[in-house]
Amino acid sequence: MPPDHPPHPAAIPQAWSALGGPCGLLSAVTYDRSSSGLLPSRLPVLDAARACVAVCSLAAAEYVAAGGPVPRVRVDDGAVATAFVSERQLRLDGREPSTFAPLSRFWRTADGWVRTHANYPHHKAALLAALGVPEDRVERVLAGLAAVDVEERVYAAGGLAVALRTRAQWAAHPQGVAVAGEPLVHRERLDERAPRARGGRLSVARARGGRSSVARARGGRLRVLDLTRVLAGPVATRTLALLGADVLRVDSPGLPELADQHADTGFGKRSTLLDLARPTDRTTFDELLAEADLVVTGYRPGALDRLGLSPSALAERRPGVVVAQLNAWGGSGPWAVRRGFDSLVQVATGIADAERDPAADRPGALPAQALDHGTGYLLAAAVLRSLTEQASEPGSRLVRLSLARTADWLLRLPAARRSGGADSAYDPSPYLVETTGPLGRLRHARSPVSYEGCPANWARSAGVWGADAARWEG
Repeated sequence: MPPDHPPHPAAIPQAWSALGGPCGLLSAVTYDRSSSGLLPSRLPVLDAARACVAVCSLAAAEYVAAGGPVPRVRVDDGAVATAFVSERQLRLDGREPSTFAPLSRFWRTADGWVRTHANYPHHKAALLAALGVPEDRVERVLAGLAAVDVEERVYAAGGLAVALRTRAQWAAHPQGVAVAGEPLVHRERLDERAPRARGGRLSVARARGGRSSVARARGGRLRVLDLTRVLAGPVATRTLALLGADVLRVDSPGLPELADQHADTGFGKRSTLLDLARPTDRTTFDELLAEADLVVTGYRPGALDRLGLSPSALAERRPGVVVAQLNAWGGSGPWAVRRGFDSLVQVATGIADAERDPAADRPGALPAQALDHGTGYLLAAAVLRSLTEQASEPGSRLVRLSLARTADWLLRLPAARRSGGADSAYDPSPYLVETTGPLGRLRHARSPVSYEGCPANWARSAGVWGADAARWEG
């Protein structure tokens, strides 16, 4: 198959259409399928991953074109596959990163399986409190309980556990019904007010020899308030940082962060701590908001509304702002306000059952946290498309995505041809780079987002979580 042949007729046009992108621009995208057997699975994971990166790259190229010729986009399967497991490729002064904690795993129950998530200390404490046992007795207790009972008991205690469901069971579940009725990308124009003076835009600058790079445009850089955690949201804002945006991540000092996780997604950004319940910190946040172009949030629906930070309130205070929201379970339905992670969404929606290993007689998992990574690139694409639309149609914008809806999309894509295993000849090294910064020497995956003029790497390495001043750079 020629390298520029569209590798999957459905996934890329579907994703681009969900973003409201002009279908004629798809001709600007070409593909490099030099490696095979990447992200092997029963579901079309590579097809979906490729599509998410392709539309993100195309949305970036469309935005920097500013109405002119759109730069060519090339999607490399090797870069995509490597980036979708970036947290596994990371090395910190040669050390492998910490991944899942011992209590974050599948467990047999009296009638099936349940998966727990206890990477954070407070989630581990809630799980053990819900079961009323020490860590070494969890397996025995769970074996005598029904999976759904575990799910409800642990959630009520503030923990995270999800019963294994088939696709049919999820389709009949009230939350599955709600998610199926939502668009892959919710796009909404909040008002028609012209934006106030904006920090700047991303642009393509030609250097000597015809080389291209993203340069600061007149007036400064786009300013992004990043209120996201874990993976999907930080992947989106990490991508915006690659493209030249000034991204400031804001976290509460009362919520813990996993250091290795932050290192993987912190490239190009700065990180600060603000307690929005404290008057002085709230004043600082409001001053940042007054000059922000984008606000990206990863909290459960309604969580920020109580602080006066609903999309409509943000648009009222900062006309022309683009608000991007991300959550686990969708924007409606009985589970909309629940916490969730990629691994748990896989279990609930039928993905873990579809990836089941018959020989081992246990649920399986995707070869990457593809819901997180894929949703992250889609979220970045939705933001970029909103900025492009504002050039001709002023007004504040809201975009919203969820891991559960991305899972629903993946499950509906035409089945992939089973590869039988990863390509033993695949070498990720061309897609890895080393940088040195505040966290030491980091080996990490390059961004798979690429178009003519796109930077090859971030301008800054990942920094120490919460160590930066709460201010814009320029």
